[in-house]
Amino acid sequence: MRPIGFSTGALARSDFRRALEMLIVRGMDVVELSALRLEELDPLIAALPTLPLHHFSFVSVHVPSRFAPEQEAWVIARLRAFTDRNFPVVVHPDVVFTPALWAPLGSALLLENMDKRKPVGRTLAEMRAVFSVLPDAGFCFDVGHSRQVDPSMTGAWELLHGLGSRLKEVHLSEVNTASHHDPVSLNAVAAFRKVARYIPQGIPIILESLIDAGQSDIETEIARAASALTFESAAA
Repeated sequence: MRPIGFSTGALARSDFRRALEMLIVRGMDVVELSALRLEELDPLIAALPTLPLHHFSFVSVHVPSRFAPEQEAWVIARLRAFTDRNFPVVVHPDVVFTPALWAPLGSALLLENMDKRKPVGRTLAEMRAVFSVLPDAGFCFDVGHSRQVDPSMTGAWELLHGLGSRLKEVHLSEVNTASHHDPVSLNAVAAFRKVARYIPQGIPIILESLIDAGQSDIETEIARAASALTFESAAA
């Protein structure tokens, strides 16, 4: 079975300890620590030494998705707390204001493709433009974002073929028209199967389906993700 886990923010917004407990009790060993909001970053860093992360074979961290250009250097300096532990950090291209500041993170930096709201990072051409100034960075493929931008999944195929050698992590969820991360529908399962064979089996899959308010449950989302990523059923 593919290595599948969750973003802590999808399970329990801002309560990363509770989210980790939910995963550990189920024997899951893949997690993305969410610091999606700027105010979540320092509490997560302060808690790192006491978190039960030894239960996990893969840990990544999602960088805040919104901050001002004058806060960029401050954010990057704090990311050393994660990269010093060999945790890759996922960043949205639209907060890369000064690429030279991010370059020292090297391959620990994972650039994520974006939803249709964003001005950059939505297509292969736009992602290549970002990688041209951060050539050592890896790729975090958000299949839900890509489907929202291009429901035919042609854009997803292009991203995986054009950036597959950089692929380090996959985000999976339903992304609705308002760019919110919903539980995975059966229609999304069918769409994701079209590109599943192009995602290597060992790549960590992080579910971002928001289920913190009872929208779904962990077991259902894991089952649907596993079905969506069954490449034997994917289109050629």
